[in-house]
Amino acid sequence: MDTRNKILTAEAARALPGPLAVVTGYFDLLRAGHARELETIRQRIGDQTLLALVLPYPGQVFDIHARARMVAALRVVDYVLAADDADPGALLAALRPRSVFHMEADDVRRNREIVDRIRSRHRQAQP
Repeated sequence: MDTRNKILTAEAARALPGPLAVVTGYFDLLRAGHARELETIRQRIGDQTLLALVLPYPGQVFDIHARARMVAALRVVDYVLAADDADPGALLAALRPRSVFHMEADDVRRNREIVDRIRSRHRQAQP
């Protein structure tokens, strides 16, 4: 399957048949933890359609469309929507999901941990 077909426009996402579960996050520096958390969400929602809403992230490593493609490659996710410049709250209201799972706080924390680890290794490598 070409995973790019899983990336929807806002209009196409609004047309998805319910019930719909949405997971929001930055998904910058996609990690194994994302896959584990998404699998846990999949188990909780059962047969609901799982849409990942990729949010803009200041200081991103990858642009939002690259992050959307990475998330779309995960088998556990049914569809992906890149929020681009759209208001995430308005998108969620328009989608009217049965459930919403927010991963942004974990994404920020994990990205900070990665940056701190890199800086620490860099300092250790300095003479």
